[in-house]
Amino acid sequence: MKENISKGTFLIAEPFLNDPNFERSVIFLCEHSEAGSLGFVVNYETNLFLGDVLNENIYEDIPLFLGGPVEKNTLHFLHRRPDLISESVEIGNGIYWGGNFEQAKQELNSFTLKPEDIRFFVGYSGWSAGQLAEEMNQKTWILADADASFFFSTPVKEFWREVLKRMGGEYRSIAHYPIDPSLN
Repeated sequence: MKENISKGTFLIAEPFLNDPNFERSVIFLCEHSEAGSLGFVVNYETNLFLGDVLNENIYEDIPLFLGGPVEKNTLHFLHRRPDLISESVEIGNGIYWGGNFEQAKQELNSFTLKPEDIRFFVGYSGWSAGQLAEEMNQKTWILADADASFFFSTPVKEFWREVLKRMGGEYRSIAHYPIDPSLN
């Protein structure tokens, strides 16, 4: 288990988090400082595709993820191809945030950039100064290391469970907790 909150970390919702915005969510943390934190829920796929939100032709089978409840009218992306998308910021372990959007669209349309190398998010998850630390004290989140291979290759519907299983030990058991234990 990771000990300190830092960018490039997965925040895993504890199994019984009673917040519909984050139930069984995994957030990739892109910023963390005294001023606050920002990240994207990586395992909530929407029913929309990239082509649905752009007024131009683009490779349309790229799903959009709900990055969080804040500013759902914004579009963000994470990827692992800085060689194809300039101006990207490496967050950690081969995962990059943003970059030249025109370049990204062009590389997608030319099929050079593969859908499995990029994820698009509407909205984001944000915390004000000290808020995330307080949530950690309340044991709302479990911290885990993130890497590009796991991030981009793990099936979305199994992401929460698989990241916990990968951590081993007690977390392997947590991965199998039912959503509502009263139904057992």
